[in-house]
Amino acid sequence: MAVQDFLTAIALLLVLEGIMPAASPDMFRHAMRQAAEMDDGSLRVVGLLSMGFGLLLLYLVRN
Repeated sequence: MAVQDFLTAIALLLVLEGIMPAASPDMFRHAMRQAAEMDDGSLRVVGLLSMGFGLLLLYLVRN
């Protein structure tokens, strides 16, 4: 069951990652340009906050 759950999570990630470029390519390009201009520390903080929120959400959904 763990492999199936993992593949389901990857599939959902791909679907969610594809929403913005499919819905608004210009906005997606703009967001990517802004991300590319961020300093490493800020980008790292955004990534850590995103991971933390994801872990919290996973905990709440699974318990």
